[in-house]
Amino acid sequence: MFNQFRTALLLGLLGGLFLLVGGLLGGQQGLIIALVFAIVMNFGAYWYSDKLVLKIYRARELEVKEYAHVHRLVNVLAKKANLPKPKLYLIPSHNPNAFATGRNQDHAAIGVTIGILNLLNDKELKGVLAHELSHIKNRDILIGSLAATIATTISFLASMAKWTAIFGGYRNRDNNIVGILAVAIITPIIAGIIQMAISRSREFLADETGAKIAGDWKGLASALKKLEKGSKHFPMRLGGEASAHMFIVHPFTGKSMMNLFSTHPSTDERVNRLSKIKL
Repeated sequence: MFNQFRTALLLGLLGGLFLLVGGLLGGQQGLIIALVFAIVMNFGAYWYSDKLVLKIYRARELEVKEYAHVHRLVNVLAKKANLPKPKLYLIPSHNPNAFATGRNQDHAAIGVTIGILNLLNDKELKGVLAHELSHIKNRDILIGSLAATIATTISFLASMAKWTAIFGGYRNRDNNIVGILAVAIITPIIAGIIQMAISRSREFLADETGAKIAGDWKGLASALKKLEKGSKHFPMRLGGEASAHMFIVHPFTGKSMMNLFSTHPSTDERVNRLSKIKL
């Protein structure tokens, strides 16, 4: 409940920043332009983000005859979660990882890498798959797309405001140009931090829901430790930081990142929270 409240609060803060920058750029007209721009981006993200991310990571549909035990696990877990079975995709990477995508529960997919299938035992893989099903059940894909779209729009508008101020677009107004530049530079940074905080909050919620679906928190906890270590040894060579938040662990953890700017909570914190879950 706390994670859901926190997500709503953070989305509200993103919306506030959106209005601030839109109004700063062009008053009421600026707000309308920003709103139209955001709606178009949200439409595209909702309908096509799953196809795009699967293509970026060169994923192909996972045949039942190849990994029958993975399909069996997903079948059992999907029934327990009261969800339609999502499509399964294989990502040709030794980075041990997984993600969920799709616009809703009826049109969802789970992508798993070759690395994760080779690394985890069935108990650990069950925990990971339950985690990904939780993202689908909790509609995190839509929330993540919404947050990313708003944050991207804020950055776009702030950039427009900055260059308009620099080239004299506000000279005939009473606005403080220094103040406009400061807001235009700082707001995208704040928006990015809020977006990352939303991602971390949803990861905690998916861990909790996933442990309850699997009926066991130890499998997921063990998997997270292995995945963190494995990602450091085999960082993802496909995709990029823009889609890193989708994975169960950060796929580029071979690079040092400050916790403040990480899309994922620390593994120690996740395991600690999992150990306190009452199943």
